[in-house]
Amino acid sequence: MYSRIIGTGSYLPERILTNTDLEQIVDTSDEWIRTRTGIEKRHVANDGETTCDLAEKASRAAIDAADIDVKNIDLIIVATTTPDVIFPSTACLLQQRLNIHGCPAFDIQAVCTGFIYALSVVDQFIRNSSAKCALVVGSETLTRILDWEDRSTCVLFGDGAGAVILEASETPGILSSHIHADGEYQELLKVPAGISSDYDLVKAGKAFIKMQGNEVFKVAVNTLGRIVDETLMANEMNKEDIDWLVPHQANTRIISATAKKLDMSMDKVVLTVDQHGNTSAASVPLALDVAIKDGRIKRNDTLLLEAFGGGFTWGSVLMKY
Repeated sequence: MYSRIIGTGSYLPERILTNTDLEQIVDTSDEWIRTRTGIEKRHVANDGETTCDLAEKASRAAIDAADIDVKNIDLIIVATTTPDVIFPSTACLLQQRLNIHGCPAFDIQAVCTGFIYALSVVDQFIRNSSAKCALVVGSETLTRILDWEDRSTCVLFGDGAGAVILEASETPGILSSHIHADGEYQELLKVPAGISSDYDLVKAGKAFIKMQGNEVFKVAVNTLGRIVDETLMANEMNKEDIDWLVPHQANTRIISATAKKLDMSMDKVVLTVDQHGNTSAASVPLALDVAIKDGRIKRNDTLLLEAFGGGFTWGSVLMKY
């Protein structure tokens, strides 16, 4: 039994922040941002627009694409770093919005790798017959935890949500998933405050993303290279067997390095970071939905999904679409 995607959806807030707009806010330039990240613009949630709002719109689009009754959904997982509230989970809030009752619903926090972690968990539920139809969402309002005076981080991130419906199927879907973490690198990318640690920063409105960019880049490139080898080896596949790379959209240089590892032309890489920025757990499902909706990804194509995020966390999913 496989976990197979039967519908995808996404949502981006209406408000757009271009690099030119950022030039008016912080000491940066369009050329600097494009050269180092590949980003041209990002979407920003409006005041009062929450992570669950974004998740709901992406979920309804995925449900419509799958053409299913919401009553069929028996598992909901939301990957997010920016939940609406501490509790209940965003997944429970989403469950109520969709008028679904009784099935398990919970959040996963693995930052940018969250959606990959969530797919891995869902796959276990479906393979052992604990679920038959699952809704998996990556949704973020990362701009709420940005320091708009820190040009090394505020130019990178955006808001958005992506969702998929997976169901149990005898037709191949997820072939394997591989997830990892190493807390040794926690200081390189983090929000240095929370409820039980340095809460004064939270109260002062200073709980912002902090990143040591050069160090993160080096570890990310090496780690994603290893996950490619691990995934191919586990499935006894060759690089040329991969039809599409659907990577976490953090930086075009990191994505290019992963494509090079696969000897893959950038024409076979789904690239949305230029339009969305880094939307953390939402970036992979957003990119997946874009490429499915525009017809690039077709049924039975072999996809490699991969991500790297704070923690550090990293992982991959190999699947047949």
